[in-house]
Amino acid sequence: MSAIESRPGSSDAAVIDVGSNSVRLVLYRLDGRAIWSVFNEKVLAGLGRDIARTGALSPDGVTAALTALRRFSVLIEASRPSLVFAAATAAVREATDGRQFCERVEAETGIKLRVLSGEEEAQFAALGVLGGAPQARGLVGDLGGASLELLRLDGDASTSGITLPLGPFSIPQQSRFEATRVRMAVERVVSADIRKAFRADTLNAVGGAWRNLALLHMRISDYPLEILHQYEIGWRDVLDLARLVSLQSRSSLERIEGISKRRLENLPHAAVVLEGLVERLDIQRVSLSAFGVREGLLLQSMAEEVRRRDPLLAGCAALGARAPVAEALGKALDDWVLPAFERLPPMFGARERTLISAVTRLAEFGSTLHPDHRADLVFEHVLRAPLAGLDHHERAFLACAAFSRHTASSSPPRPQLISRLLSPERHQRARALGAAVRLGCELSGRNPELLARSRLTLRPGVLSLEAEDDWAPLLLGEQTAKRAATLAALLDREPRLRPMGARARTVEAFG
Repeated sequence: MSAIESRPGSSDAAVIDVGSNSVRLVLYRLDGRAIWSVFNEKVLAGLGRDIARTGALSPDGVTAALTALRRFSVLIEASRPSLVFAAATAAVREATDGRQFCERVEAETGIKLRVLSGEEEAQFAALGVLGGAPQARGLVGDLGGASLELLRLDGDASTSGITLPLGPFSIPQQSRFEATRVRMAVERVVSADIRKAFRADTLNAVGGAWRNLALLHMRISDYPLEILHQYEIGWRDVLDLARLVSLQSRSSLERIEGISKRRLENLPHAAVVLEGLVERLDIQRVSLSAFGVREGLLLQSMAEEVRRRDPLLAGCAALGARAPVAEALGKALDDWVLPAFERLPPMFGARERTLISAVTRLAEFGSTLHPDHRADLVFEHVLRAPLAGLDHHERAFLACAAFSRHTASSSPPRPQLISRLLSPERHQRARALGAAVRLGCELSGRNPELLARSRLTLRPGVLSLEAEDDWAPLLLGEQTAKRAATLAALLDREPRLRPMGARARTVEAFG
C-alpha cells in the first residue's frame, strides 16, 4: 500500500478486522489527518470461542466469518477505496488451524489477511489511541475476545507491548459466570515483572466490551453527554462498577437500555479484568478510546508530515469547509483573533491556542443551514461530531463557541449539560470567542483580504477595533459597531472603533 499523499486532500480507505469475537469492515473518509468512519458493519462470529478448549478456531465461527468476508469483498470492490487493509489478530494468530483459515479466506474471497503479532497488535492499538487523543499518556489496554494487549505510551507508540491471555475466550467458564476464576487468572498472568513495567496513572481502554461498561457507567451516573471517546472514569467508580456488573444476572443486564445484547455475555468478564488491572497496576483513571487497531493501521500508512498534524484542527477544517473560501478564512480569522485572546488568562492552559484555532476553523460550518435554526443545529453537530483530539470539556467549549458564532443568545441548547461540563468562566469565554469570530466574519463579509485590513486588540478596560484609514468607513459601520459592542460586553470592556491612523495621531498629540 502506498502512503497517503502529504498534501491536504480527501481519499477513501477500508479496513477489515478479523478478531477473536467480531469480524468487521469499516470504510473511512480521510480528509488529510481527519479520519471519518462512514460505514461500519460487524458480525460477531466468535472465531476464538473454542481456542482454550481445542486450540482451533470455532467451526461455526469460521463459517460465519467466511460469509461476512465474502460480503465485505463485494462491498470493497464496489466502493473502490484507494487504501485497503485486512488484518487478523489473536484467534487466528494462536489457533492451530490459523494458517489454513487465511489460505481459505484468500481462495474464497480474494482477501489476503495480515496476521498481526501480539506486539504489532499492541503497537497499532496504541498508535490508534494517539490518533484519537495525541495528548494521551499512560497505558493502552486493548481487550479482545482471546487476548489483552498492553503498551506504555511515552509520547509515541514505539515502545514494546505485550499480549496476555486474558480475553473471555482464553479463560473457559462453566455454564454460569464465575468472577473468582477470572480474578485468579488476572493475578496469575499480571506478574510482579509486568506490574513493575506497566504501572501507570491512566489506562486508555480499547475494545467493545469496555466501551459498553463505560456506557453503563454513563447511565448510572446520569452523565449528560453520551460520547464514549475520551470519557473518563475514576478508579473508585471502576471498582464499584466492576463489582456491580460481575454480580448481575444476564437478565438484569439485558434490561439496561443501549447496552449491546450481543456483548452481554462477555461484559462481566471485561469488568473483572478491568478491576484487576486497576488494582494491580495502580490505575487512577480509565479513559475510553473510540480509536484502536484499525485507526492505527490508517495512521501508520500516512506520510509523516500528515500524521503530525493536529487531528482536532484537521477535523474542524473539514467540517467547516466551503472551498475555496473556508480554509483561507479560517487561517485569516486565526491570525485576527489570536493576538487579542492570548492576552486573556488561559482557560485551558497549553490547549488554549489549539482550541481558539479550532473555533476559527469552524467559522463557515453551518453556512448552508436555515438561518433561523443555524445556531442550534451547529451546536448539536459540533457537540456530537466524531472529532478526535479533544476531551468532553473541550468539546462543550467548542460547541458553545460555534453556537455564539451565529447568535448573541446566552442560552445554548442543553443548558444542564453545559453547566456540568463547563464552569461559568469557561462558558463566558466560549461565548466571547464565538462573538469574536462572528464580528470578524460580518466585518469582512467573510473575506480574508478585507479582514486583514482591520485589527482587534484588547487593553485593560478597552476592546479596540481598528481599520486602515481608507477602509474604515467601509468596514466600521453600524452592524460592525453592534457586533463589537456584544463582544466587548462579554469581555467586560468598553468598545472603541477607529481608523488606524487615529491611533497614531493620538500618540503624536500626547508625544
